[in-house]
Amino acid sequence: MAKVTIRDVADRAGVSTATVSRALSGAKRVSAAVEDQVRRAVQELGYSGNGIASALRRSRTDTVGMIVPSIVNPFFTSLVESVEHALQDEGRQLFLCSSRSDPQLEEQRLRSLVARQVDGIVISPVHGTGSTAAISWAAGELPLVQVDRYVTGVDSDWVGVDDDEALRLVVGHLSGRGVRTAAFISSRLTSSSTELRVAGFQSHTARLGIAVAPGALLLGEYSIDWGRTAMQRLLAAGPLPDAVVCADDLIALGVLQACSTAGVAVPEDVLVTGFDDIPFAALSDPPLTTVRQPQAAIATEAVRLLSQAFREPPHEPARLALAPSLVVRASTGG
Repeated sequence: MAKVTIRDVADRAGVSTATVSRALSGAKRVSAAVEDQVRRAVQELGYSGNGIASALRRSRTDTVGMIVPSIVNPFFTSLVESVEHALQDEGRQLFLCSSRSDPQLEEQRLRSLVARQVDGIVISPVHGTGSTAAISWAAGELPLVQVDRYVTGVDSDWVGVDDDEALRLVVGHLSGRGVRTAAFISSRLTSSSTELRVAGFQSHTARLGIAVAPGALLLGEYSIDWGRTAMQRLLAAGPLPDAVVCADDLIALGVLQACSTAGVAVPEDVLVTGFDDIPFAALSDPPLTTVRQPQAAIATEAVRLLSQAFREPPHEPARLALAPSLVVRASTGG
């Protein structure tokens, strides 16, 4: 008779091998119902001895998986580096995956990390709804923390920046510079951060009496190309608003390029702001006024929440919106 393996137990119980390992090790990250399923499968199959010892040995790998939408975007590059540093301080290693802004690839990455039996996962979801099912499944298998973006209806922690506060700072700064009309260039409304930034721009411009003309809200993608294209549309439509607010720095860099090509002076003819404070923001021409995200603090909190989940029973999901700061540079006359 063939030797019973942990995979056989997982198949009988209808769970992953990682869940079997946690249930047998008493890791406290499975429900009572799942633990009962696993133990029934163990008894029915006669799984014991070296098999259980193997499961116990593999219950901790000192590795954490991280999935981001893009490793080309400098914001995510910096965030990954901050998470890796925070993990090193705890003696853990990072497995990095890019979902390439594709929910199906994101799901494949999640399943691969769970199969590798990483101790936990840090993820910035691709899509506000298209990512929900896969992230919900993964969060049921092992500790998971969402960063920057999040999907709702998932039993997991989240840590990111306070997007509404960020737009309050930006719009308040522009109002103080005498701005009376503004446009907003962003990605399509497919993620929580995008939705919150658009909502923050709309609410704070309305509160301060800054007019937003029809057609002055342009939604595309987080890229320099889109920023350039969107600004060309604003230039063609005319007249220019007093300020162009961008949902990230890549978009803002494209806006600055389009203005330079068209002979539009920044900030004399139009003020421009970004979001993230990537390294290129200080090197642009002119240097970019932007929102600085507390990336190191976001990474530290994400790793802390994971470590807490490793040690303690499941808890009410934490929602940590950390305070941003505004870096004023020449693109708004600073």
